[in-house]
Parts: sequence; structure tokens; C-alpha cells
Amino acid sequence: MTINLVIVSGTVFGAAEDVAHHAAQLCAEAGLNVTYQPRISYAELVALEPDALLFITSTTGMGELPENLQPLVSALREKAPQWHGLLGGVIGLGDACYGDDFCAGGEMIRELYAELGVVEVQDMLRLDASETVTPERDAEPWLIEFVASLTV
Repeated sequence: MTINLVIVSGTVFGAAEDVAHHAAQLCAEAGLNVTYQPRISYAELVALEPDALLFITSTTGMGELPENLQPLVSALREKAPQWHGLLGGVIGLGDACYGDDFCAGGEMIRELYAELGVVEVQDMLRLDASETVTPERDAEPWLIEFVASLTV
């Protein structure tokens, strides 16, 4: 059975989208059926009937989700699809100099997963902008493990 993976990104300046495009390519090359739409709506996401979710998000403001991701997350909270047991992963992008707000957007997605019953197959990857200039490349080892955990 081919795993139907949906990748969702939340971005301010485009880094999360770059990571998401790279992740989509790697996951597809590994044999997953991958859908990545940068501005996916609630209805589109649910209609795809995912087996697994990968949220890739930056953090903005005082530890908030990027604006482009807020409507989807709100709709998921309000409508709470039956995703108990669905597999998931989170890649958070941030800057450690922001202290407690570092990768807070990713932590919000982890909380959403808990509310929806999505099972994280591995710990969230935290990409620190103060340490990397190639987050899409730095995500590769984590993505390889993520794909392996979905296909076991």
C-alpha cells in the first residue's frame, strides 16, 4: 500500500516553503504519494484523505503561526476531523535567539496533532536560522527517518 502523505507549510519569508518543496521531492522519490499545496484549504486537505501529515512551519511575531497557516489550523480545531491514529511529523523553523518562542509555531502544530489524535512518528525537527543557511538540506536526515517510520 502506498502512503498518501500531505505536506502543509506555514511561512513568512519562504524558507518553510523551500523546505516543503524539498521534502515533497524526497518523499516522492522514496515512493510515497505526496501532495503539497502551499495554500491548501481545510476542504482540500480533508478530501485528500491523508494517511500521514507533515507540517513545516516557521514562527512569527511573539511565537505565533504564520498568517497563511492560521485559517487552516482554526478550521481543523473547529471541525476536528476523525484523524485518530493518523501518522504525522512536524518541522519547525525558527531562531534560537528568540528564547521561549523558538519554534513555537511547530509546538502549536504538535498541540493540534494531540487534539486531533494524530500520532507523531518522531520528535519535531527544530531548524535554527542562526545556525543554518540551507534548512532544506539540514532537514534531509530527519526526512529519511520520517519516511522510514511511515513505511514500516
